[in-house]
Amino acid sequence: MDSKITDSLTQFNTLGLEADCFSLVRARQEAELIAICLQTFKAQEPLLLIGGGSNIVLTETFQGTAVLVQTKGIEVSQDDEHYYLKVEAGEVWHELIQFCLEHNMPGLENLALIPGSVGAAPIQNIGAYGAELAQFCDWVEYLDLPSGEIKRLEGCDCEFAYRESIFKNTLKRRAVILRVGLVLPKVWQPNLSYGPLQELSKRKQGVTPKEVFDCICDTRMAKLPDPAVLGNVGSFFKNPVVSQQTFERLQQQYVDIVGYPLEDSQVKLAAGWLIDRAGLKGESVGNASIHLKQALVIVNKGGCSGQDVCDLARLVIDRIFDDFGVRLEVEPRIIGATGQKELADA
Repeated sequence: MDSKITDSLTQFNTLGLEADCFSLVRARQEAELIAICLQTFKAQEPLLLIGGGSNIVLTETFQGTAVLVQTKGIEVSQDDEHYYLKVEAGEVWHELIQFCLEHNMPGLENLALIPGSVGAAPIQNIGAYGAELAQFCDWVEYLDLPSGEIKRLEGCDCEFAYRESIFKNTLKRRAVILRVGLVLPKVWQPNLSYGPLQELSKRKQGVTPKEVFDCICDTRMAKLPDPAVLGNVGSFFKNPVVSQQTFERLQQQYVDIVGYPLEDSQVKLAAGWLIDRAGLKGESVGNASIHLKQALVIVNKGGCSGQDVCDLARLVIDRIFDDFGVRLEVEPRIIGATGQKELADA
């Protein structure tokens, strides 16, 4: 474990926002991660855990310790029907998928190129193109800060929902995820239900995991800007879920509205369609802007502040509510001086 002389967090958030912290620590080993987190928690000082930095909006100097989670390791076991992976929190999510494909363990390819670390994946229950982490999560091990104990939650007890988990609610500010257990069936079934993957389903000769992986990567790279070139956190807004009645009302006015049926007579609307239909592509506040190619994405045009991003997000939310009567929610965590805060308070 080594404390950095610099306290800048700019290179550790994919939006490229200029922000500082009082103390910055790299934790490469589990013991180091546990020690610094417990020390900070017991001192009642603010603690910010950073994996890939792809899901945070830094709005001001963080008045505490930021810990870069860089623990590494992938262990694999198997039985007759499944592969079981034990993955350390600091592993890069996309690199894990590449590892699985290289070792003939497909299943995660629909989640390719989602930025961030393995440890952050359960918090958001990351998902894309018809798949989500909850389908593959066997268990999550975490450090319980109040007790100092390492605990394990089975996947079924993680309260996974759309971009939700127990780690965003009951265990918020008290759990440090150490590693994640994943289970992959040995009999691979391609998930081709979403968007561009539907074209692959029409092939008579079938499809390979690598072809699904390549299709997802090509699609994401065409839609989403590279954070190294144009700062962003990927999709900024959740797809709102409305009742079937609300969807039918909107459909009467907007015949081309995009929605996906869910259980319990609910429909998931495409937030990108709503933002595009409202004419908000290219809308800017300061140096934060709605991406011209993908309306779900807020980008840093250069010198953008966290306040610019939050002000633009509120503008979008208000406009969508005024136009459609639908309330959008943001995906990334808004980080203030002492920790996570609500967008309304940023």
